[in-house]
Amino acid sequence: MYFTDRGIEELSSRRGEEEFTFEWLSEQLRAFVDLNPDFEVPVERLATWLARLDDEDEDEEH
Repeated sequence: MYFTDRGIEELSSRRGEEEFTFEWLSEQLRAFVDLNPDFEVPVERLATWLARLDDEDEDEEH
């Protein structure tokens, strides 16, 4: 288990039943980066990965 799994598990257990929009998630990610600028690159990579999940062309190139 990775260290980050604990945070993911907490997120799932505390908020797993909630529904949200990607607009709301985008706002939360922006707020997080504003408070934690050292995490700008990992958050950008996560956001890009989420945005391209269904992009079959991208999967074929890698």
